Amino acid sequence: MAQLRKVILPQLPKTPSGISGLDEITQGGLPKGRPTLICGEAGSGKTLFSIEFIVRGALNYNEPGVFVAFEEKADELATNVASLGFDLKKLIDTKKLRVDYIHIERAEIEETGEYNLEGLFIRLDYAIKSIGAKRIVLDTIENLFSGLSNKAILRAELRRLFQWLKDKGVTAIITGEKGDGHLTREGLEEYVSDCVILLDHRVNNQISTRRLRIIKYRGSFHGTNEYPFLIDEEGISVLPVTSLKLNNKVSSKRVSTGITKLDEMLGGKGFFKGSSILVSGTGGIGKTSIAAYFAHASCSRNDRCIYFAFEESPEQIMRNMKSIGLDLKHYVEEGLLKFHASRPTTFGLEMHLLAIYKLIRQFKPKSIILDPITNLVTVGTVSEIKSILIRLIDFLQKEQITVLFTALTLNSSINEQTDEGVSSLVDAWLMVRDIELNGERNRGIYIMKSRGMNHSKQVREFIITDKGVDILNVINGPEGILVGSAREAFQLKMKNEKILFKK
Repeated sequence: MAQLRKVILPQLPKTPSGISGLDEITQGGLPKGRPTLICGEAGSGKTLFSIEFIVRGALNYNEPGVFVAFEEKADELATNVASLGFDLKKLIDTKKLRVDYIHIERAEIEETGEYNLEGLFIRLDYAIKSIGAKRIVLDTIENLFSGLSNKAILRAELRRLFQWLKDKGVTAIITGEKGDGHLTREGLEEYVSDCVILLDHRVNNQISTRRLRIIKYRGSFHGTNEYPFLIDEEGISVLPVTSLKLNNKVSSKRVSTGITKLDEMLGGKGFFKGSSILVSGTGGIGKTSIAAYFAHASCSRNDRCIYFAFEESPEQIMRNMKSIGLDLKHYVEEGLLKFHASRPTTFGLEMHLLAIYKLIRQFKPKSIILDPITNLVTVGTVSEIKSILIRLIDFLQKEQITVLFTALTLNSSINEQTDEGVSSLVDAWLMVRDIELNGERNRGIYIMKSRGMNHSKQVREFIITDKGVDILNVINGPEGILVGSAREAFQLKMKNEKILFKK
């Protein structure tokens, strides 16, 4: 029997966009030498998307580009994108960029009744040849056909324009406004484009979120989900969070919790490197103190750490931790510890995830802390938070970054709340709870689970003083676990009885 041979099909040539995250979703970039349609409502980011494509091509790939604007003049465009760090004037002076503003006079078309694109083709051809352009943007196409009411001519000219761009062999982006019932106003551009990307800007519960979706991509596989994207001072960042798979490597190396007795409860070595840890408990129980000790231990190993705070400012955390003997400011000044504090209501959940992802890429930490994740319920449900954290944990495992979450438990009973929803995702779960005895409020700590290692099954007393935190061995009295003054009284009694017995 003849052996079957694997047929290797030719791959579609692609042009890297240079936009963070987009090339991963498109598996290499935009179709080389073909037109791509970027569509969306006003304010969705079409112009910024296309100008970054041109600028990144010139700076990162030595591919000069032409930007043809039908709405904004060159100086207006340069001013608008300066906040992203793009110096268009410098690129123009070095022949890496050419910006052409073309004004379409609707009245002239209405008077003569004639319309064709010959004049535009001549102008585009000159612009492309003048700098040897490999990329071109037409922004926005509606203005090009604003004076044309004859649908038959409009369709013919649209097809002609797209074919002309293909014949020139330039990688093109054409932006278009979203239409009523169509991706674009005319509804034809989406059919003649080889690649169509939809940008969406939505507001839910007064929280703004931007999303990107690839509608089609001829001749190539691509991600089909909606992906959040962020526009900030560094341009556009797209996070392909839904493409991650459960195929990450794991480490057997251990990292200290920063608390010696807690390390002992975890087999004497601490957490696994690259694992995820949840510390939950009621308010004021010491969750942030445990997180701060973990950050301190990470920095003491010369490992970078990012502390994402959703409740307190960095100054508050550093001041409060100093009262228990931890100097975190020292590590901030050394560049080992970075705080990132924000209110959950600043962004939607997807945008928080994207901001975390981006900061991790920049700072390259070995560990991170999210304190507390329960505050995120103000911008999402428990199930939505769980979905976000699944994506984050997968990403951190891939990067071998250890993460510690803190979560507020509303009461001591087990119920459906944020920490219970997240506990199934994490590798280790620590519970810190109140133990009320003899009119005192004391703390107890125990390990609910710790995957892959032997760990203590006992409840220990957890104390916080001006000298730091400590975990005391369990003392069982006649009435059960003894903590606080009851423990001290029992120890004193046992000591006195021992003295009397010796006598």
